[in-house]
Amino acid sequence: MEGRSLGRYDRYILSQLVVLFGFFSLVLISVYWINEAVDLFDSLVADGQNLRVFLEFTALTLPQIMMMVLPVAGLVATLYIFNRLIGESELVVLQTAGLSAARLLRPVLIFGLLLGLLVGVLGNFLAPAARGQFIDRSADVQADLTGRFLREGQFIHPAPGLSVYVREITEQGEFRDLFLQDRVDPATETTYTAPRALLLEASSGPHLVMFDGLAQTYDVTTGRLTTVLYDAFTHDLGALIADQNAARTELRALPTGVLIGADAELAATLGLSLAQMRFVGHDRIARGLFVIFPPLIAAACLMLGGFSRFGVWPQILLAVVLIIPLQMVWNAAEASAIRNVDLQLLAYAQPLLAAGLAGGLTLLAMARKRKRRDRTRPGAEVA
Repeated sequence: MEGRSLGRYDRYILSQLVVLFGFFSLVLISVYWINEAVDLFDSLVADGQNLRVFLEFTALTLPQIMMMVLPVAGLVATLYIFNRLIGESELVVLQTAGLSAARLLRPVLIFGLLLGLLVGVLGNFLAPAARGQFIDRSADVQADLTGRFLREGQFIHPAPGLSVYVREITEQGEFRDLFLQDRVDPATETTYTAPRALLLEASSGPHLVMFDGLAQTYDVTTGRLTTVLYDAFTHDLGALIADQNAARTELRALPTGVLIGADAELAATLGLSLAQMRFVGHDRIARGLFVIFPPLIAAACLMLGGFSRFGVWPQILLAVVLIIPLQMVWNAAEASAIRNVDLQLLAYAQPLLAAGLAGGLTLLAMARKRKRRDRTRPGAEVA
C-alpha cells in the first residue's frame, strides 16, 4: 500500500509539472515566435516571397526558440507547483507523513531528466539541422531575383547597391519602362533605362536583358558622365548574387560530432576558430545536462521554509537569484574556452556546479526538516 501511495505521489507531481510546463512553454514560445516572425515577415515580403515561404522559415526557427524557452518554462512550472503545494499545506502533510526532502524531489528529478533529454535532442540534432536548412533556403531566396523583380510600380532594392523600378509587367513577363541604378562599385554609378526588358535564367545565374535603352555612367572620382544608347544590353545579375550569397559556415548548423572532433585543418577550411568549435560542441551536451538541475534547485529552495500565511516569496527569490551565478559561470567559461582550445571542457562547469548546488540544497532541506521534527518531538524541550 505504501509503495502504491508513493507511486501515486510521483505520478501526481510529474503530471502537474508536465501540464504546467506545456502551458508556460506554449506562452513563451508564442511570444518569441511572434517577435521572430515579424522580422522574417518584413524581410521576406520585401523580397517578394509568398506565405508558404514565410511559414517555412518561421518553422525552421522554432527549434532554436524552444532551446531558449524550455529551461525557463521548466523552472517557472516547478516554482508554481511547489508554491501551490506549500500554500495548500499538501507539502506539509507529505513531510509529516515521513517523506524526506530527497523523496519529495524524486518526481522533480524525473521531470528534469525528461527536460534534459528534450533539450539534448533539440540542441544536438533538430536545431543544427533546422539552422542548416534555414541557411540553404535563405540562399535560395536571395538567389531568386524573379520574385523580387516581379513587382510593378514600386522602387525595390533586390541587392545592396541595386535599385529597380518597373512601371508595368505584362502577362508574358515582359518589363515595361524599366529603371535600373547600379551602385555596387563605389567608384561608378550607372543608370539604365529601357522601354522593354526581360529577366532570363542562365547557367551562370539571372540576366536582365534590356532593349532600345540608355545607359548613363557617372565616374565619382573624375565627375565625368558617359552616355550610351543601345539596342540590346544584358546585365549579369548572377555574379552580383553569387558574391552577395557566398557560402557561409555557421557553427549552429554544424553537427555536434563534427564540432567536437574538429582539428586545426578543418577549422581553417571552414574559416572558423578551432577553440570555438570545440566549445560549442561540448556546450550542446552540457546544455542538456544543465537543464536537469534548475527545477531541483527551485523545488529545494521552496522546501527550505515552513508553512507561512505570507507565502514563500523569499524562497522563490532565492531560487531565481541562485540561477544568476550559474549563468555567470557559463559566460566566464565561454570567454576562456574560445581563446584556448585546451579549456574546452569548461563547458561542463555550469552543469557540475548546478548539480552540486541542487545536492547541497537538498541536504540542507533534509537537515532543516530533521531539526523541526526534533523541536516538535515530545520531551524535546526541557523546562
